[in-house]
Amino acid sequence: MKILLLAQFYPPIMGGIERHVQALGAGLAARGHSVSVATLWHKGLAEFEMDGAVRVHRIRGTMQRLTGLFTVDRQHSPPFPDPEAVAALRGVILAEKPDIVHAHNWLIHSFLPLKKWSGARLVMTLHDCEMTCVQMRMMYMDAELCSGPSAGKCLRCAAHHYGAFKGPVTLMGNWVMSAVERRAVDLFLPVSRAVAKANGLESSTARYVVTPNFVPDDVANIEGDTDPRVAALPKEFILQVGDLSRDKGVEILLAAYRELESPPPLVLVGRRLPESPKLLPDGVTVIDGLPHRAVMQAWQKSLFGTAPSICLDAWPTVTLEAMSAGKPMIGSRIGGIMDQIIEGETGLLVQAGSVDDLRQAMATLIASPSLRTRMGNAAKRQVVKFQASSVAAQIERLYQTLMQVAE
Repeated sequence: MKILLLAQFYPPIMGGIERHVQALGAGLAARGHSVSVATLWHKGLAEFEMDGAVRVHRIRGTMQRLTGLFTVDRQHSPPFPDPEAVAALRGVILAEKPDIVHAHNWLIHSFLPLKKWSGARLVMTLHDCEMTCVQMRMMYMDAELCSGPSAGKCLRCAAHHYGAFKGPVTLMGNWVMSAVERRAVDLFLPVSRAVAKANGLESSTARYVVTPNFVPDDVANIEGDTDPRVAALPKEFILQVGDLSRDKGVEILLAAYRELESPPPLVLVGRRLPESPKLLPDGVTVIDGLPHRAVMQAWQKSLFGTAPSICLDAWPTVTLEAMSAGKPMIGSRIGGIMDQIIEGETGLLVQAGSVDDLRQAMATLIASPSLRTRMGNAAKRQVVKFQASSVAAQIERLYQTLMQVAE
């Protein structure tokens, strides 16, 4: 099959979705398919290059010229068709002639006007809550878990998140295009049951199959020199990987850690944000900018990991990385985390936002090395079904089914 992946960002711009798209492309190419990627061009990057066996097309959009719209280096796709991006995608489709177009975020909006003309089957992976939540995390006013969308509430939240002008425009565009998307997409692939529900797929006629994100089969391979910052860490520690943000539960984690008696050190690997706590308890170390291989080295040294998110965390890759390293996880009973951790077998689940629950779970794992070992071994067995070879094969079968329907 000829497969075109759509993603607004692609390596060397890195993140969870970017790593997923790159690994998926490589996995599908290894299975004999012709794979290409269309992504947004950013300064300093080639307009076309080969990433192994995958052809990467970087396209330009009208919105990218309006640099004042963006407050970070990444210039996102708009929540509506971008005129130049539509034209550029048309050129990519003429060159690649895909049988399947597999989209991963808002770049899909610039493909939708071309869908019928292209003749391709359209697949959409939902990595978050983008079809119902304009800021994608179901966090009302960036402060608390949202109980569900409504016009007035969403307008206030969009204005708070994006600004008084951009917020309402972004919200209206996303509402309109989401309705178009539901009709045009041949198959949705939400990464978890929670994401399917949050995007309204369970109550719609849209066809979907829950299909998780994945990690490379060799993600736990850390041969070579240890990163100096990891080498300098204590012999044993608790680990959390991710932005030091409110929605990732860092404040809950620090509050629970303060209540533990003589705990092992706590290491936080992630970016400090303006909202990040300024005062840290004794025993807490923060490392920013650690490369991925070094993160895996940190997992190998850790006792266990935590993921106490208070947002609807769609499918945190860090949980799978910890499991690949044979470490149990403590995670919130929320979002995709509930699909990843088997309670009492590969880790522990706690009530989101509960300091007491998290403290008790941490104390349980600290006190029992044998429990940590048993759960860690079970986690290594469980994570195999979330590895690239397993999930790529599942996605390939779904593509084949779509092609048979098209015939």
